[in-house]
Amino acid sequence: MNQSDPTKTGTAILEAVENQLKANDPPKVKETLNRLISLGISRQESKKYIACALSVEIFGAIKNLEAFNPQRYDQNLNNLPEMPWEDE
Repeated sequence: MNQSDPTKTGTAILEAVENQLKANDPPKVKETLNRLISLGISRQESKKYIACALSVEIFGAIKNLEAFNPQRYDQNLNNLPEMPWEDE
């Protein structure tokens, strides 16, 4: 993936979220989508929030040369709509 094209990266992450929703894997993604929608956030914006949580985990794993951490991803999903980087 070309790092200089954030549009392609964003599209790929949103596609990953769609795949997680379709597969219901992890189930927390669908739960989070429903929770965000119940807060009055549109479906599309809710998916963007989830994509943010996923991208934080992906890029954190790459940056720190570690495996994807499903527990940390789960925690970031739990904290939405607060963004994972808002505590930094």
